[in-house]
Amino acid sequence: MYVLLAEDNLLNQKVMVLMLKKMGHRVDLAYNGLDVLRYMESSCYDVILMDIHMPGMDGITATKEVRRRWPPGPKIIAVTTYDRDGGREMCLEAGMDDFLSKPAKIEDLRAALKRVLP
Repeated sequence: MYVLLAEDNLLNQKVMVLMLKKMGHRVDLAYNGLDVLRYMESSCYDVILMDIHMPGMDGITATKEVRRRWPPGPKIIAVTTYDRDGGREMCLEAGMDDFLSKPAKIEDLRAALKRVLP
């Protein structure tokens, strides 16, 4: 599986990349939503793991733009600490396919990937 990880926190990047590679996935890394759009112009991803709060362009805005430009496009999973007060609903309404809370465990990540790409 070819995964684009959109995450601005260096520690979270390292942990998620290690987990994804351990599962045998190929991973590219985007620092923010603007990077996601640039990567999408030149590569075809199966899944985008999208942080919500990133500088430049947040994950909600980036998701809406990916859905507008590349329908149906890749599956998008929100990966965020923002799981209270309607956070999950906000992500799904923006066009994301699933939601994963941080800090993510490898079994939770594996389950989310299986839910969107069985």
